[in-house]
Amino acid sequence: MFDRLLSLLRAPAPGATEIPQADARHALGALLVRVAKADGVYLFQEIEEIDHLLASLYDLNVVEAARMRAECEKLEAAMPKTEDLAHILSDTVTRTERDALVQALWQVADADGQRDDTEAQVVMIATRTFGMTLDEATALRR
Repeated sequence: MFDRLLSLLRAPAPGATEIPQADARHALGALLVRVAKADGVYLFQEIEEIDHLLASLYDLNVVEAARMRAECEKLEAAMPKTEDLAHILSDTVTRTERDALVQALWQVADADGQRDDTEAQVVMIATRTFGMTLDEATALRR
């Protein structure tokens, strides 16, 4: 009886979800989400762009991409430092892949048609962690 009671106390709360593994794929998705949320507004255009990028990068269908984005949203919320997310990526990707990742970050930042400094700051933090200069990161936005 006590074992059953203890197991109930240790069990996750109903409706609680696990945070996905902080691998490179989820770290990128979490960074994309972080850029989109940086200005305090998480718009449909940004969500749509994230889903499109995840589908394209990882050969996912629409449902799989949306599911992965949802997992990335959880990871983004659980990891307070942008540098930590970027560091996961910087250890696993080549220079060419980093350029593509930075371009993806800019695509999300520009998805709503507005250029916001807070979104650009998140991209700059990530690119600094990747070892890129400001000029290199800015050139990839074009």
